[in-house]
Amino acid sequence: PVPGTMVAPTAAFIPAMIKGVNIYPDNPLKFDFIIDKGESRLEGKAFEDESRRLIKYFLAALTVPEKEMWVKLSPYEKDRVIPQSFGQTEMGRDLLAQDYLLKQLTPSLMYPEKELPKKFWDRVYKKAYEKFGTTEIPVNTFNKVWIVPERAKVYEHTKGAFVMESRLKVMLDSDYAAQKLDSRSSMLDARGPSSIQHPESSIETEIVREIILPAIEKEVNEGQTFASLRQIYNSVILATWYKQALKESLLGEVYVDKNKTRGINVEDPAINQRIYDQYLDAF
Repeated sequence: PVPGTMVAPTAAFIPAMIKGVNIYPDNPLKFDFIIDKGESRLEGKAFEDESRRLIKYFLAALTVPEKEMWVKLSPYEKDRVIPQSFGQTEMGRDLLAQDYLLKQLTPSLMYPEKELPKKFWDRVYKKAYEKFGTTEIPVNTFNKVWIVPERAKVYEHTKGAFVMESRLKVMLDSDYAAQKLDSRSSMLDARGPSSIQHPESSIETEIVREIILPAIEKEVNEGQTFASLRQIYNSVILATWYKQALKESLLGEVYVDKNKTRGINVEDPAINQRIYDQYLDAF
């Protein structure tokens, strides 16, 4: 959507997804993909085209190292939008587009004339008055939100693997940073915008967690807006299984984590910059 367009929650929708993969030990370049049509009602060439796109996600997740599979739209970090090799893939482009939609959805859910945002602002003013005796307090309406994997359950069998369950989690930037620090899995990015909260804004932050984040998480895991994200996630889950289970295979040696994006690359190399430029206009 163009900048300024409201993005509302959508009805639940199950897109076509890769649910499983069968492998052939004697032919490491051969795969059978199990694809659930979901509620897409795709047939014939349309279903073939959709299946090919999902398979390209799987291949991208195989060849791009895990640490490079991320996107981040931020007005303060124009040089850290998407890693170079990942940005050459269709999966990288589509993930960046989904982040753009996230950045549009979050403020739309805080627009005061709709039902859910009205509940949010009523709670903000009520708590502010209880705590400070006034509703005239500064409120930060720019909340940086992360979507991260929450869980995945995979059934492994003799021929391959099947995704039994997958779910994504939505977090505020301050919570995401705290989790990273707590797990010590990586250092906090000192180049990013500060996540330090002023005491006055802690009320608003608390209520964002209670009202806005659950609405975003429901849309991410069920709504039509983030159908592509869920398709990508399933492909990544199966690719991750393959990396772990068959890292000693021929494909594991010559393709996995090698950033070989030819054949799964995006046709328009300037598309990521255009998405970022449009995000800046929206911001």
